Amino acid sequence: MAISADPLNLVITGVGGQGNILLSGMLGGAFMKKGYYVTIGETFGAAQRGGAVFSTVRLSQKREYGPIMPDGKAHLIVGLEPLETLRLVEKYGNSDTVVISNTYPVVTASVSSGQDTYPDMAELKKAVESLCKEAYFIDATSIALDINAPIALNIVMVGALLGTKQLPLEVEDIKAELRENLPPDRLEVNFEALARGMKAIAESKQFSEK
Repeated sequence: MAISADPLNLVITGVGGQGNILLSGMLGGAFMKKGYYVTIGETFGAAQRGGAVFSTVRLSQKREYGPIMPDGKAHLIVGLEPLETLRLVEKYGNSDTVVISNTYPVVTASVSSGQDTYPDMAELKKAVESLCKEAYFIDATSIALDINAPIALNIVMVGALLGTKQLPLEVEDIKAELRENLPPDRLEVNFEALARGMKAIAESKQFSEK
């Protein structure tokens, strides 16, 4: 299965400590093993835990592309934190972009400092939906807490991304990356997080209506 666009531009956004960098690295590693050219760029809004952070992953079957993604050119946006999702959709999204977002808010540095006010969640969802082609929302943080693995939030979101069928990756591709990056005693809970993310997307109203 080929990627839907070349290059395919993926944005992963969240706040420090949510596993954004591991997520982009795993996806990049999985695609490299399939023979794709992969370029990953990382941007930190603040150097400490809780600051905004996002990664760009650019995939191509033809050649390497630079890590700087043009504004308005994202094909996929994965958000680990909903306000950061909206912020990146405003910058990189377009009428063909597909968005997958966690709904559990984190008070970011910009909100704590009074620079931003956290919006109502229903309004935030409407704003995201108005700026893209499709938007999927799951409470990935609560899923991770339910399996006693809050650090596995990012893996829940990988499962959600796989569940949308937007990328030519299979579950086994991500499991292989997990085996390479995690100790053996952490594998089963992360495999469970992956499965729960896929299940959440399959059961979501957004998915069933498309």
